[in-house]
Amino acid sequence: MLMPFEIIETIKMIQEENLDIRTITMGISLRDCASSSAKESREKIYNKITRLASNLVKVGEDIEKEYGIPIVNKRISVTPISLVAESSDEKNYVKFAETLDKAADAVGVNFIGGFSALVQKGYTVGDRKLIASIPEALSSTKKVCSSVNVASTKAGINMDAVREMGQVIKKAADLSADSGGLACAKLVVFANVPEDNPFMAGAFHGVGEPECVINVGVSGPGVVKSALEKVRGADFETVSETIKKTAFKITRMGQLVAREASRRLGVSFGIVDLSLAPTPTIGDSVAHILEEMGLEKCGTHGTTAALALLNDAVKKGGTMASSSVGGLSGAFIPVSEDAGMIDAVMKGSLSIEKLEAMTCVCSVGLDMIVVPGDTSEETISAIIADEAAIGVINNKTTAVRIIPAPGKKVGDVVEFGGLLGSGPVMKVSEFSSKDFINRGGRIPAPLNSLRN
Repeated sequence: MLMPFEIIETIKMIQEENLDIRTITMGISLRDCASSSAKESREKIYNKITRLASNLVKVGEDIEKEYGIPIVNKRISVTPISLVAESSDEKNYVKFAETLDKAADAVGVNFIGGFSALVQKGYTVGDRKLIASIPEALSSTKKVCSSVNVASTKAGINMDAVREMGQVIKKAADLSADSGGLACAKLVVFANVPEDNPFMAGAFHGVGEPECVINVGVSGPGVVKSALEKVRGADFETVSETIKKTAFKITRMGQLVAREASRRLGVSFGIVDLSLAPTPTIGDSVAHILEEMGLEKCGTHGTTAALALLNDAVKKGGTMASSSVGGLSGAFIPVSEDAGMIDAVMKGSLSIEKLEAMTCVCSVGLDMIVVPGDTSEETISAIIADEAAIGVINNKTTAVRIIPAPGKKVGDVVEFGGLLGSGPVMKVSEFSSKDFINRGGRIPAPLNSLRN
């Protein structure tokens, strides 16, 4: 049972500390939509999505009104399109992306993820077609998100795919130059990708998932910061316990919404992802949590240790609250989506190199990083390779969402709007990685992959 003080505390979190359900994401299997006829396959995809997700937005809005809990986004993730479209007669998959976009519009969600491929150990014909289609698909649709998994601890790193993704990102930026390279904000390159992630742009519906499922992503950086303000100056054990207790409360709220949504929609409840996902709104920043621990500015020495504590405590608190914690679950460190991170970059405290070190201990990787438009495709590929190596060696998820903003240079700011915020253009190394990237092949799996 909920006690009165707990209800009052939750209301305060929502009204004053930016606590919300960041997303209700419906995962839909499209495996039965495969057909030798691309037209028939697309018709099946559209019909299935619009049938299963027809009430998703309404149910989310009803729960929002009844419980007073803000639900910011309603989204859909689907089986990787490279798997579904592979048996069709289509030469490229742009029309499949257009079908997803049309279905997302029809049911009223803000994003649909799953224009994806899993190539950690090699390509199939469908993988090649999908990856080649990504730039045009993302620049010609509004709601479609894409992801490509290029590495895993079990398989190693597919360096051919890493090289190609540098080319794909550059082309996607060029095709969306009028919006600052916005297409790249809808594309994530992963190592060890989770198959039940509700957050965009990396969400897709894994092949081991149910026919249809509800996954919920909760977020509350402002709540965690507020809690830490009450123990200012205390030792790190106290800091950790405070974060754990706060994460517990946030996760319980997320599980309540997830179970209620799945009951009303008549589909399975999947997981609660308790990631601290920031927004550009003041008071909703992961960087400010780290600064509350005693850092003058995020990015200074000690930042990685502070983030490690935060990430671990969030996971511990979440797993106490629910046996269905999944997705990414920890702390996100995007630049353009976090007011504190933006400020740290602008003041020279935070660099790509420091962000890379931080990704060793956080939940994702280099997220929403804007770099100069003339950054070479090989440099982008090398950044992806570094992040993939961190994920593979440490047996964790890492990712890169990077935007080479056409015509922009270091010090410029690119405005994306909404949750994507504004991205200060960050400096990359002036030295070349071209010969390294052009070797191709596969970096073998590490010794710690041999666990069976």
